[in-house]
Amino acid sequence: MMNPHLGGAKTNDEWISEEEIEDPKELPHVPGFHLLIRPVSAKKKSKGGIIIPDKLQDDLSYLTTVGRVIKVGDLAYGDQSKFPTGHWCKEGDYVCYGKLTGTKFVYQGVKMLLIYDDQVLMTIKDPALLDTSINLVA
Repeated sequence: MMNPHLGGAKTNDEWISEEEIEDPKELPHVPGFHLLIRPVSAKKKSKGGIIIPDKLQDDLSYLTTVGRVIKVGDLAYGDQSKFPTGHWCKEGDYVCYGKLTGTKFVYQGVKMLLIYDDQVLMTIKDPALLDTSINLVA
């Protein structure tokens, strides 16, 4: 869905490649303070195995912006005054970030996102554990 207030730009929840597509073997160079993120999709089934309708999937993806860190820039988290406790995340971690955060692009057929190191809101062990349905209004 294109948002007219964003000049036709897609929001991050709409920028997801199918999970069956493997990560590219050769990744681009990630400069400076950037993180290369591969967004992951919202749940398609409930814990009990019930298929979640498309409309609810859209609502869930709107409330959830999660991705896997594919690559970390060479200067990311290097500023000791900004990150006194060190890295907030590392390659392979799942992170949450703002809905309109980052620069979107397609690399070797995979949708990716480039964000700054300080745009990570939190890390999670498994995106399937993140339950955003509690925020849905009937």
